Amino acid sequence: DGIPAGLGDKVLPGQSVCVDGESVFRNPDRVVIAFHKPAGVVCTSSKKDRDNIIDYIGFDQRIYPVGRLDKDSTGLILLTNDGELTDRILRGRNGHEKEYVVRVDRPVKENVLEAMRQGVPILDTMTRPCQVEKMDERSFRIILTQGLNRQIRRMCDTLGYRVARLVRVRIMNIELGDLKTGSYRKIGGAELKELYEQTKNRENAGIGKITE
Repeated sequence: DGIPAGLGDKVLPGQSVCVDGESVFRNPDRVVIAFHKPAGVVCTSSKKDRDNIIDYIGFDQRIYPVGRLDKDSTGLILLTNDGELTDRILRGRNGHEKEYVVRVDRPVKENVLEAMRQGVPILDTMTRPCQVEKMDERSFRIILTQGLNRQIRRMCDTLGYRVARLVRVRIMNIELGDLKTGSYRKIGGAELKELYEQTKNRENAGIGKITE
């Protein structure tokens, strides 16, 4: 309200707060949305990239992407204004599941799927063991508990395959479902409660403490 703040001052409803002459708005509402990212959209909040995800969605509150999804990949990504939730989901030691459907350029052999299940050497490390299920001749479903840079594409490259299409269909208990490409939905109710419970439970239990 035009008066310099002092230590211990409280901001009451209806009061105006400015920093360096710019208004600061307190947002008490927790927001989590599920977005079906199209190919070509970049998972960054930087305005320097004209294809950034924030401008594409045009949400009416300040939100940030939880992690990333390659520019060429499509599917589910979460965005939120809750920094603590973001940190818990992204913390590698917690081993949160992310599920993908992948199509490659030629028939997939069982020994290739088994190699993925056991771990593949990429980026000077070995990927964690994971669940892999063949869907058809050239497609498979894979569940990861880590998020190395372009991990699935690098795993396929190492094994002699090229990814033709990659779609993320689930993050923990949040599923892509029939959400249309380029659309988003707010997460709430029991679904949001379960998401928070899963992050807190794994954080408290210390599940998945694996050195990468």
